[in-house]
Amino acid sequence: MKIGVIADDFTGASDIALTLAEGGMRTAQFVGIPDQAVDVDAGVVALKSRTIPVDEAIKQSLAACDWLRAQGAEQIIFKVCSTFDSTDAGNIGQVTQALADRLNAKHVLACPAFPANGRSVYMGHLFVGDVLLNECGMQDHPLTPMTDPDLRRVLGRQTTWPVGHIAHPIVARGADAVKDALPKNPAMMIIDAITDADLATIGLAARGHTLLTGGSGIALGLPANFGARPAVPKWDGIAGPGAILSGSCSRATRGQVAYYKSLAPSVEVTAEGVISGQITSDVIADWVMSQTHPPLVYSSADPAIVAQAQSDFGRETIAGKIEGFFSSLAATLAERGLKRLVVAGGETSGAVVTGLSAQVLHIGPKLAAGVPAVRHGDMALALKSGNFGGEDFFITALRDMEIST
Repeated sequence: MKIGVIADDFTGASDIALTLAEGGMRTAQFVGIPDQAVDVDAGVVALKSRTIPVDEAIKQSLAACDWLRAQGAEQIIFKVCSTFDSTDAGNIGQVTQALADRLNAKHVLACPAFPANGRSVYMGHLFVGDVLLNECGMQDHPLTPMTDPDLRRVLGRQTTWPVGHIAHPIVARGADAVKDALPKNPAMMIIDAITDADLATIGLAARGHTLLTGGSGIALGLPANFGARPAVPKWDGIAGPGAILSGSCSRATRGQVAYYKSLAPSVEVTAEGVISGQITSDVIADWVMSQTHPPLVYSSADPAIVAQAQSDFGRETIAGKIEGFFSSLAATLAERGLKRLVVAGGETSGAVVTGLSAQVLHIGPKLAAGVPAVRHGDMALALKSGNFGGEDFFITALRDMEIST
């Protein structure tokens, strides 16, 4: 193994696994830490650590790091969301610091930029399209509301390390300029990137660094450092019954839900229904499998509705109940012969993969920027970050899962 990735959620793991696979590296995504050695160029350990208590996130991340290093990984990436999802309590800065201490890293380059999906970092600020992070809808995230677009401040509130900045004019001068801009003393460095060319420069500058933190874009230029060349992942199309499970409340996913509802059968999963027991996985599975067109099961409510439910029942209670529902539903649907499953939302994807008892996901071709098709046994999955994909993503993902490459 050359590159080891620790991802703080399952959609992010698939996202960066696709980047590495398309870079020509033999890549596998693991659900948690495997109990045996593996033979790949890049290994991605998917954790569900973005919103858990910081001490547990550090513990799990260090264990993943130790396993990846034992497989020979020369470089570790801590994969976080391209919208830098976290709170002041963690977990990005704290986990990065713990990993840096474990790896004796002097400098950590940190960059969540992903231009293909409209994420760019300029003057230390994160933009989504043409608006700042705190204006894109992420300020309403039910678990990790992002209200500050200045990543230097965000990261600085989560770590005792100094947080510096490498501005875009330096990146534009090339990898040597980036290296020369690193301070003499240890520091985490937010680095600007607004194009794929900038990410390639960062990748070249990162040669020999033991630790990087960022979105999948930060891996764009890394495979070439290990002699890999771009490639298209092989995929044998999978046909059969399909469905969409959506738990994301992001603005993009709510648009996708509204579009798909106008075309296909759908059912809403409410917090009240799940908590009261009126909505169960068996009942919904019966309904899903009775449909002649892939149906949509969603809990992607507007922010005001989510806030009211959290006030009524408690944030942790709702999150646990909804995730438990989707986990049980995925397992039941797989038992009943579902073959294609599109999942929207990081927490929901983690619940689904857990319900399927998946241990290794095989990376297939790109369905949309940052979203590959992945295979679990004879089942095809798309694990989509809430903010990714166009309005018609659900339709195109289901279709493209059937196509061989």
